[in-house]
Amino acid sequence: MKNDFKIRKASEADAEALVSIYAPYVLETAITYEVEVPTVEDFRQRIKNILKKLPYLVAEQDGKIVGYAYAAPFHVRVAARFNVEASIYIDKNSQHSGLGKRLYIALEDILKKQGYLNINVSIAYPDSEDDEHLSKNSAEFHEHLGYHMVGEFHKCGYKFNRWYNLIWMEKIIGEHVENQPEVKRFDEIEPEIDFSRY
Repeated sequence: MKNDFKIRKASEADAEALVSIYAPYVLETAITYEVEVPTVEDFRQRIKNILKKLPYLVAEQDGKIVGYAYAAPFHVRVAARFNVEASIYIDKNSQHSGLGKRLYIALEDILKKQGYLNINVSIAYPDSEDDEHLSKNSAEFHEHLGYHMVGEFHKCGYKFNRWYNLIWMEKIIGEHVENQPEVKRFDEIEPEIDFSRY
């Protein structure tokens, strides 16, 4: 039910809760290529840096943070400024609840308001169907939301003494035109956002 989750802007004060969601992904899966759990201070800095220009969202249920999603710059070169890379992590007890889709709808809506055109996602991808650390669920989730595979890198991540592939998927969310209007910072459009819609 929609009212089960409340989506809002993240703050640096959320760092500890986000680390607790992220840690099992680092320690037990190949979904992230990080191999050490970041500190709470690391996460505070990540949130702060993202929010300078882009959305960082959290979802709460009964006052507890159960998931988060954010966008980051896709490339440092200026010509790539209309593209972002999206990431999402859901508490294991809230997976398959519809929360991931809700977070992505909110993220995409905000990015459209900012003037971004392409959302890219990098997804760790297994060679084998029976890998205990990684499945194809993330790729299937993104495909369900309208993302398309655009490329695959082979054996580029080494974790748990095995090699993993990496795929890129993309979704076009805006019209590409000549004299493209410049993107806006998240804080410029934040007053227009009605988080209760999500």
